[in-house]
Amino acid sequence: MKDIAFAGALALCAAPAIADDHANTYPFEGDFGDATFAVESAIVGRGLVIDWVSHTGDMLARTAKDVGSDVTLFDGADIFQFCSAQLSRKVMEADPMNIAFCPYGIFVTDRAGEVTIGYKTFPEGPMQEVQALLDDIVQEALQ
Repeated sequence: MKDIAFAGALALCAAPAIADDHANTYPFEGDFGDATFAVESAIVGRGLVIDWVSHTGDMLARTAKDVGSDVTLFDGADIFQFCSAQLSRKVMEADPMNIAFCPYGIFVTDRAGEVTIGYKTFPEGPMQEVQALLDDIVQEALQ
C-alpha cells in the first residue's frame, strides 16, 4: 500500500509544465518560497482553511536511500490540501462518490530552479467547478 501511495505522490508531482490527463501546471516567475507563500495566501484569502501541507519533496529526499534511489526529483515540492464546504457539498450532492476527490490540492515544485504551480485534473461534470476554483487560486498566485 505504501508503494501505491508513493507512486501516486510521484505521479501528481511529476507533471510536465502543460495541461495533460493528470495535471494542469503553470510556470512561476520567482523562487519556491515565493510560490508557496503565494499559493497559501491565495487559498486563505478566499476564506478557505488549509487542512495540511504535504512536504512531499522533503519526504522523497529523506527516503531516497531507503528505497534504493539516488535521484533528486525536486529541490522543493509541497502540496497544499484544503476543502470548500460549500463547493464540496454541491459536488457530493450531485454524486456522493465525488468524496474521492476531497480534499483538493495545489502543488508547488522546484526542479533545478524551475518553479511550477499546479493541480490535478478532474472529470467532466460537477467536478469541473472544483477545477475552476483551483485554477482561479493558481492564477491569483501567479500574479
